[in-house]
Amino acid sequence: MESVETEGDSIDAAIDAALRVLGTTRDRVEIEILANASRGLFGLGGRKARVRAAVRAPLTAEAGEPRATRIAAAAAPTAASSPTVPRRAADLAVADDRTGARAAKILEDIVRHIGIEAQVAVRNEEGHMLLELTGDTSGVLIGRRGQMLDALEYLINRIIGRDEGATRILVDSQDYRARRRSSLEEMARRMADQAKRKRRAVTLNPMSPHDRRIVHLVLQHDSSLTTRSSGKGYYRRLIIIPEGVPSPARQPR
Repeated sequence: MESVETEGDSIDAAIDAALRVLGTTRDRVEIEILANASRGLFGLGGRKARVRAAVRAPLTAEAGEPRATRIAAAAAPTAASSPTVPRRAADLAVADDRTGARAAKILEDIVRHIGIEAQVAVRNEEGHMLLELTGDTSGVLIGRRGQMLDALEYLINRIIGRDEGATRILVDSQDYRARRRSSLEEMARRMADQAKRKRRAVTLNPMSPHDRRIVHLVLQHDSSLTTRSSGKGYYRRLIIIPEGVPSPARQPR
């Protein structure tokens, strides 16, 4: 996975610099914020914002594939595989590599501190590692719109990536990533039809980078539409714009 670290006067400026270096677009990269910009006291001693940007591998899974072969939005291409039987982290050392066993053990410890006894199964996919949580029947580890899964995934990648390299780790529970993806794909097509029928741009609710990327990918081959992200921060809005309709930012007030 190709990655670069860049600086800028703001997070957005640092991201733009990274996109120029990588020669790609925002929806095709994973952004890690290393430092926020700081002005310092009386304008002295300030620091620039710094980010690390990594190009994601393209997704090739289609909506019609079996749910067991579809994964989260930020994932690399998946390969069909037989269902994985959940295993305790202590049993993973033989069947999986050292990184997988350690990641599973850390994730189990984190969710235990949350107050949930869950098991973690590891599946090595092409280009990434998938940690599957089982035992949480309440859905607490999924959270609203997958926000808890996103937080757990972020923590695991920071802990493991710091010590053992750039292996991309995804976290899932109750097949949520596949179900969420299917729902977003359906919504994307519905909103795209609405935008074309009414001949006006449609702005979606704020979404995580994972979710925005799914919508981008679903609509990227529709030549009668363009999509772009709007706003700042982790949860940004995605705008679907029919061909010939001005971008909302350029429309007169």
